[in-house]
Amino acid sequence: MSAAGTPQQADIDPAENRRRWQALGVGLVAAFMTLLDVSIVNVAVPSLDRALHASPSDLQWVLSGYALTFGLALVPAGRFGDARGRRNAFVFGIALFTITSAFAGLAPSPTWLVIARLLQGAAAGIVNPQVTGVIQELFRGPERARPFGLLGATIGISTAVGPLLGGLLIALGGQEHGWRYVFFVNVPVGIIAVILGWRLLPSRVKGHGDRHRLDPVGVVLLGVGVLLVLLPLVQEQQWRGLWKWALIPAGLLVLVAFALWERRYSRQRQPLFDLRLFGFRSYVLGSLIALIYFGGFTAIFFIFTLFLQNGHGYSALIAGLAITPFALGSAAASALGGRVVNRLGRPLVAVGLLAVVLGLAGTALALHLFPDAPVPWVTAAPLLLAGLGSGLVIAPNQTLTLSEVPVPQAGSGAGMLQTGQRIGAAAGIAAVGSVFFATLASSHGNWTSAFERALIIATVIIALALIAAVVDILLGRRHH
Repeated sequence: MSAAGTPQQADIDPAENRRRWQALGVGLVAAFMTLLDVSIVNVAVPSLDRALHASPSDLQWVLSGYALTFGLALVPAGRFGDARGRRNAFVFGIALFTITSAFAGLAPSPTWLVIARLLQGAAAGIVNPQVTGVIQELFRGPERARPFGLLGATIGISTAVGPLLGGLLIALGGQEHGWRYVFFVNVPVGIIAVILGWRLLPSRVKGHGDRHRLDPVGVVLLGVGVLLVLLPLVQEQQWRGLWKWALIPAGLLVLVAFALWERRYSRQRQPLFDLRLFGFRSYVLGSLIALIYFGGFTAIFFIFTLFLQNGHGYSALIAGLAITPFALGSAAASALGGRVVNRLGRPLVAVGLLAVVLGLAGTALALHLFPDAPVPWVTAAPLLLAGLGSGLVIAPNQTLTLSEVPVPQAGSGAGMLQTGQRIGAAAGIAAVGSVFFATLASSHGNWTSAFERALIIATVIIALALIAAVVDILLGRRHH
């Protein structure tokens, strides 16, 4: 038996092993569905705008409100799964996500849609920490590399394939109602996931005592802190003036108060988030790499979709197809990364980050050298390289980051990791988007110039993640 109480794979009978992988499969489907909704709605915005006559503020909240509530729910939901059972939290989250997806598809007005998206994001935040927690609970040590590899592939592919699937659904449903299909497609998948999740996921983590209470003060402090940090980032284009940036230091102060409270609370009971996890170098630097990488990674698809559809007049379907090389590369490399991460460690992540930097720089260079060529053809090869690199980053980094996290803290540890990813994504979109729109305005509508500059900023952000990975490698060698 392992320290976590999970038997080695060789000791598990075939039926139990099959059940473990079936539970993982259900979790991956749910993770794919919830993470897909981060990017799939981007391509639906033009038809959604025409159908509902939404204001720019409404459209911003449809896109960013999901990410905001997603980030707020992650750690409390992970802690709830740790304390009360991952199956209950997973099934509730998927059921809520399914219902709110149906409400979003039926929305008769922008306000209705915004409310549905806020609830949908919260549901996604409830589901995702349970998936990581299940991997931590059902698999042990080096055995976790393959499941985390599959989860990393799911994260990468769902983000990249969202525009393509959205384009297909809009082409199928037409410009007037195609955007509704983007939400309705979740309903049948969600119903199946609820049924299978209840049957296959473990109900409770064994060995938990009365110390596992939900720490309401910690929930409030963390929620307020994350909200204050995220709000000016997700509303960067809508809230004018410099006052909004004062919310970020205010949020950081609340997060400091959260840390002090958690340290005090942990003396008697299990806290919302165990600060001792920051004593693991793998967790600290892995979380930092994830935060920075998602700042550059997520922003790419935001500006690329605008560049293709608004700048060059490509349809939503063609815009989605243009991103497919990245998705294919990410899928292929994630499978490989999951198999070799235990042998190669953090250097594998560094190689992946270097490939992403070279691929994105190559994309900007190709557009500069061939300005009159079809964009999807010119960018295919460098985006494929960037996708291959991304596949070697997300899954292996997640495996290494969570490798030392004890099972009783698996959900909250994964929730904090993903909260960092959501904050990084929001900050990256705000920073890269600001450069994109500012260049577009100053160049009098030169979309290529705006995209190239914004892409360079995204590349620099990812290069910072590469530096963090190199630091981790050097510290690891010094330790050994």
